[in-house]
Amino acid sequence: MGLLSNRIKKERLKAGDHIYSWRTAYVYAHHGIYVGDGKVIHFTRGRGQEVGTGTALDLILLSSGPNRSGIPCPNCITQINESHGVVSSCLNCFLAGGVLYRFEYGVSPALFLAKARGGTCTLATSDPDEIVVRRANRLLSNGFRCYNVFKNNCEDFAIYCKTGLLVAEQGVVGQSGQAISIIGGPLAAVLSTPFRLVTANVYGMAATAVGVYCASRYVADIGNRRDVVKVEVDDLAAGLATGRLQAADSGNQLAFPAQC
Repeated sequence: MGLLSNRIKKERLKAGDHIYSWRTAYVYAHHGIYVGDGKVIHFTRGRGQEVGTGTALDLILLSSGPNRSGIPCPNCITQINESHGVVSSCLNCFLAGGVLYRFEYGVSPALFLAKARGGTCTLATSDPDEIVVRRANRLLSNGFRCYNVFKNNCEDFAIYCKTGLLVAEQGVVGQSGQAISIIGGPLAAVLSTPFRLVTANVYGMAATAVGVYCASRYVADIGNRRDVVKVEVDDLAAGLATGRLQAADSGNQLAFPAQC
């Protein structure tokens, strides 16, 4: 754990940890919650669901989810139910040959900005481990809305399990740091383009783009956002059926489309 890497050994894992593993040459990471006994609960596309982008990015996202090699795994074959996308897998199937990393919570602004990639840490603090595990197990039975790479992906699922926070407006990007990074990169390039009018210094333009990128990540982090609400997992499970969720921190009813 540290500035350059969140890599962790399997024997150091504890129930309630938010873990992830990079897929497809470090382009995309798959996230989940370690619940103990070598098991991970995580969120992916349910069978028959579209990935949700309609772009070449869909090819990358096909690598997410548990081992789908066609070879039965004796450790988790009886525990996989992909009808709603939330699944339980053994740790090895979750990693799918990748390296194990642990997501960091409650990091300082300096450490957050020093991280080159989104989707590895957050300014938000985690709830107690027993609450995290309860949320993950509850959602394993009830699902976690419809999968969408930008609004409701595996990292959003893990962050919710850790914090109980959801983005109130579904018309915007979700909590996912890696989704914000995907959007932030092109945004930085666009916003830094006017800088070319005043300088031809390539280093100056690069510094401006990096600054915009880091600022967009920082402002959009779930620990800074004002469009998030605390939702109890039982209320979320009930809201999946009714399309309305109860915000625990405000008592307000929130319109929240639950169906795909």
